[in-house]
Amino acid sequence: MSTNVDHTTPRRSRAWIAGAVITGLLGVFFAFDAIPKILGVSFAREAVEGLGFSPDKTAVIGWVLLVCLVLFLIPRTAVLGALGLTAYLGGAVTINLHADELPVVPIVMAVGIGVLTWIGLILRRPELLSVLGLRRD
Repeated sequence: MSTNVDHTTPRRSRAWIAGAVITGLLGVFFAFDAIPKILGVSFAREAVEGLGFSPDKTAVIGWVLLVCLVLFLIPRTAVLGALGLTAYLGGAVTINLHADELPVVPIVMAVGIGVLTWIGLILRRPELLSVLGLRRD
């Protein structure tokens, strides 16, 4: 009895697939954040201005986010991209705290998205756990 199984194609684990889905969803989320800023859409300019930035900084913020996102989506530079996105989200937390309101929801969202960024990356690249000292091989 013979089966037609192609042994040359690597099988992706469920963890890798979950990481890829998380990464894809984050990619869409970050793109929907970056592109309106780059294009100077009024709601993006107003939101940036509401946080105390001059409107001309809107596109710069969008480009920084887009570059970090592209780095995150390229497998060879994903760790660098994750670090950039984490820094971007840390800046979001800081500026929301500086806005003198009690910004619980934006802060929780930024921290949660940052954690999801790393979860997605580690599910796709479990060897990172060893690098971080969280798993022994």
